[in-house]
Amino acid sequence: MDDITSLAKRRGFVFQDSDIYGGQQGFWDYGPLGTLLKRNVRDAWWRDAVSEHNELIAPAGAPEAFQMVGVETAIIMHPRVWKSSGHYDLFHDFMADCKGCKARFRTDQVAVCAAVTAGGEVAAAEAFMPTDETPNLSKTKQKRLDKKTGEGGEVIRTDLQAFTKRFPDAPLPNCPTCGGDLTEPREFNLMFKTTLGALGGEDDAAFLRPETAQGMFVNYKNVLDSSRVKLPFGICQVGKSFRNEITPRNFTFRSREFEQMEIEFFCRPDASDQWYQYWRDRRFRWYTDHGISESNLILREHHQEELAHYSVGTADIEYKFPFLAEGEYGELEGVAHRGDFDLRSHSEGKLVNRDGKLEVELGEDGKPKHPGSGKSLDYFDAETKEKFVPHVIEPSAGADRATLAFLCEAYEVDEAPDEKGKMQSRTVLRFHPKIAPVKAAVFPLVKKDGMPEKAAEIYGALKRAGLEVAYDQQGAVGRRYRRQDEIGTPVCVTVDGETLENGTVTVRDRDTLEQSRIPANEVTAFVQDKIG
Repeated sequence: MDDITSLAKRRGFVFQDSDIYGGQQGFWDYGPLGTLLKRNVRDAWWRDAVSEHNELIAPAGAPEAFQMVGVETAIIMHPRVWKSSGHYDLFHDFMADCKGCKARFRTDQVAVCAAVTAGGEVAAAEAFMPTDETPNLSKTKQKRLDKKTGEGGEVIRTDLQAFTKRFPDAPLPNCPTCGGDLTEPREFNLMFKTTLGALGGEDDAAFLRPETAQGMFVNYKNVLDSSRVKLPFGICQVGKSFRNEITPRNFTFRSREFEQMEIEFFCRPDASDQWYQYWRDRRFRWYTDHGISESNLILREHHQEELAHYSVGTADIEYKFPFLAEGEYGELEGVAHRGDFDLRSHSEGKLVNRDGKLEVELGEDGKPKHPGSGKSLDYFDAETKEKFVPHVIEPSAGADRATLAFLCEAYEVDEAPDEKGKMQSRTVLRFHPKIAPVKAAVFPLVKKDGMPEKAAEIYGALKRAGLEVAYDQQGAVGRRYRRQDEIGTPVCVTVDGETLENGTVTVRDRDTLEQSRIPANEVTAFVQDKIG
């Protein structure tokens, strides 16, 4: 992972935000190549979700044909949106601080091993550095904790959040960094608060959106009334979201500002389980279709205790990121069966789950604690004359995480011959051609004899075809190949002496290193065919 992050900065994929001032944790800037890569990821997602969709023909595996439309909604929404959706009350993590070294931890990321006696008392507990994986104890520590359990006791492995919930009266373990005392875990709302207008009073408080989904839910009726869509249909959006993460980490994987690619798919309740299965499979296939090996992906269905209070079912598409321990995966995308929770919330008010049934949460006065809009969000089926609240399937992907996954998947170090035929180490990014930042590079073999002029002509033709192309005439041609390999360019085109004689050029494949000759006037078609 260190090699990938180093390459990302050196070649202009990703820079630390405010780098010349020492950087700002949890925020990242995309350089020239990173901007192209991320744009290509977004475009590939949009093509699949909207542009290439045929609403007259059901895709393979779909229960029936459906429509897809796009929206672009505001980053700051009415404060009541977040109260009705539950974010205002529930969108938080738990954190703890060290009283000594002042380190701050998200409690679900601090690993804890505890000696629990047969009577259920915690005899001793040890905390470890924040991690996604509870560590294996050394034999010495295992024996020490074993002795404290007493006969019939056990040593449990968990995290600090689960530990305090299970053993609320047990002493907290010490700080995993310095051994000092930890504060009691407390809630930390992840939404960024801001102020609207000039007065700055509490009534002017607003929030940057922590997700793009709510903008689609509150526009459901607008889309329904203006676009002549009918069930089933999806609303799609790509946009920025903001979460005040306690401990952003792992490069761009967990950031405070990030971009989402989301679909809210509305369907009949009796067909929702089929649509949930369809979108799980389709979104998994999108990643493999764009170059991620299936062996590096898993589709993980959430256990019952993991589900949100409104969720009928959720599956995560997870990737084997190189910063994780062996056997661990990180979330790329979640596909959630949200039932009718969201539309009902924005109509009736904030909902809570009581004995498996969603009901409006009431305040002390017996009225809705956080009222909804009061507007009906029912759907009327003109054919069956039925009125009902649609169910929602939500595939929610991270543009930044997808970009990072494609970058990690593409990175490879192999050997290739240099201009003298000697094998040398080569760093190459094997991007799928559709998402590669640069599609082709054009070289004149030497800077004379009309070669630069001919190369410029080919370069111009590729640019006019709408392709992102590089032009390079500096250094030995072998070094120029290496530079393009390192940024993932699928095809290199070299203009040489033979070009001026018979009008052919050399095209070289990034992955196979094979070289062949084609007519110069066929280069654009060749590159377009390579991209697919």
